[in-house]
Amino acid sequence: MATYKKKGGKVRKTQISSIEDHSTTAEVFNTLDETASKSEQWVEKHQRKILIALSVIALVILGSIAYNNYVIEPKEKEAADELAFPKQSFEQAQSATVSADSLFTIALNGADGKYGLLDIIDNYGKTKAGNLAKYMSGISYLKLSDYENAIKYLNDFSSEDEMLGSLALGNIGDAFIEINQPKDALDYYKKAANFKDNSFTTPLYLFKAGNTAMELDKYSDALSMFERIKNDYNTSEEAKQIDVFIERAKLANK
Repeated sequence: MATYKKKGGKVRKTQISSIEDHSTTAEVFNTLDETASKSEQWVEKHQRKILIALSVIALVILGSIAYNNYVIEPKEKEAADELAFPKQSFEQAQSATVSADSLFTIALNGADGKYGLLDIIDNYGKTKAGNLAKYMSGISYLKLSDYENAIKYLNDFSSEDEMLGSLALGNIGDAFIEINQPKDALDYYKKAANFKDNSFTTPLYLFKAGNTAMELDKYSDALSMFERIKNDYNTSEEAKQIDVFIERAKLANK
């Protein structure tokens, strides 16, 4: 009688792997189900607090939009309208050859019932027009030789504009020079030069900083600034005779 080998007996590896995969998948889904169930329970438990929090957030957003549309924007427009009069006087004073002092005074204090720069700062100080009024007030006081107020208002002014920001700092330096505080002037000239690199204000205030450093016997600092003008801003007005200043600084530094 013929005999045959019995098949079976061992479970194939593929079958084991399949069982393990199904088992792992089941565990993952069970874990996810448990997590989801706990999350649902937590949400149900804290539903009232969640709704309150969402309502508060919505009110804050809506309030911010309403404040911007109905308070900030009208205030900005109103301030800009009020700035027109003193700005005109300020610009006329900047270009005037005579009677500039009276024009700067009108710009600061206003006239004929119109607001001056100081009124705009008092009433609209947080607006863009109010910020610009601080700059113009500082320059006006500088031109009127009121250096303390010039420093005060220019320090209150803030701008990321590469020209205005630098000029504000540089003019503070000029004011400190006028009240015989060259160390403070040097600090502000350096800030002005390094505020935002450009071909006009950077060499201008490097030059002023260099000359102030020379007066303070900081010859190596002066030399560094003069050489920076020569190397980086050789087409600037300050670069035209910079070799003379470099030689002076070198001789003084020996």
